[in-house]
Amino acid sequence: DAKSGSDTFWFRVTGSVEKFDGFLKVYKESREGKDEEDEELKHKLPPLEAGQKLTLKSLNPEQHFTEPPPRYNEASLVKELEERGIGRPSTYSAILSTIQERQYVQKTGGKFSPTEIGLVVTDLLVENFPDIFDIQYTARLEEELDEIEEGKEGWTQALAGFYKKFEKDLRYAHKHMENIKRMEKPTDEKCERCGSPLIIKWGKHGSFYACSSYDKENPESCTFTKENPINLPDLDSADLQETGAAEEYCENCGRVMVLKRGRFGQFMACTGYPDCKTTRRLDQGKKVPDIPLDEPCPKCGRNLMIRHGRYGEFTSCSGYPDCKYVKQNFIGVKCPDCKEGDLVEKKARKGNTFYGCSNYPKCKFTAAHKPIAEKCPTCGNEYLVEKYLKSGPVIACPNKECEYERANEAATPVS
Repeated sequence: DAKSGSDTFWFRVTGSVEKFDGFLKVYKESREGKDEEDEELKHKLPPLEAGQKLTLKSLNPEQHFTEPPPRYNEASLVKELEERGIGRPSTYSAILSTIQERQYVQKTGGKFSPTEIGLVVTDLLVENFPDIFDIQYTARLEEELDEIEEGKEGWTQALAGFYKKFEKDLRYAHKHMENIKRMEKPTDEKCERCGSPLIIKWGKHGSFYACSSYDKENPESCTFTKENPINLPDLDSADLQETGAAEEYCENCGRVMVLKRGRFGQFMACTGYPDCKTTRRLDQGKKVPDIPLDEPCPKCGRNLMIRHGRYGEFTSCSGYPDCKYVKQNFIGVKCPDCKEGDLVEKKARKGNTFYGCSNYPKCKFTAAHKPIAEKCPTCGNEYLVEKYLKSGPVIACPNKECEYERANEAATPVS
């Protein structure tokens, strides 16, 4: 402050002076990172006395902008809980473990930051359980526990008061609370497999992209999904060295690609997200190239390619997405149901192999074991199947009322 008409100026400094070190002589509190140590040193003052004259060495004008409060680390979060009267010393460890195990937060550089699933869950709970998530109400519950311990209040009376409010909130939430697993958000992106619009859905690891044409009642519907990079943390340099992935740039926008870890493993993602949504999957840290074939596509004439998906290799047209032809793996057996289609080898959502008719959905024949074009000599069933039992590979009749079975000497036993 400057006094009017005077050359006297008053400056104010805020900080702390250590008067007595106490237990600090033998114990120093650990710090989460160098930034925290530097910040604490800024607020420490040298020993000063009232009326002491100081020498002005320099004036350094600096412009400061309003910044968001720093992220919590474990120590500062516990301190905040204590100051607000939330939780008890015996529950702090469980609170810190729970928010990390359920992936409501992620720890980066020693500091907690909320994940997308954490933000969604918090918004839903605060909206539907306003009493439980009111800080003053929670602090009052802690006081009631102390009063119960001191014999000032009966525990049955306290529980009755709590459950009366909680039951009301629970009924309201049951009626109005939105189910995260059923939430869907439309996007402008197209499915890489079938061209249908992609939607954003939520799972236990956060949001992900899924094909809008998926139908759980239809095993032939498109099951394409991919990560949503917005809720995945970047992996550090140690992870990059471990996978052998060198720094690379986005083929579409030129920005740096970063390594991320999602539900299906590690992958590279453009740092320009959400403006650029380029991603590239990794297979043990290396890019899996598509393999061109000399075989022409029966639909458009362009070459077919061997590609790599979540469930392994598959053959499709190199002209994708203009041409969506995917080669089916025929096994040389006519469909025993419709007599028109041919049986093909397919992959289920969980990666299991099964066999179905090429005329699906008109014909819905499926078989868990590989059919062979041979009639059953016992009951006359139109086909037999290959099975692998503990005793070895066999050829058997799929008719449950028929017991025909013989050893399959041509098959390789599964160890």
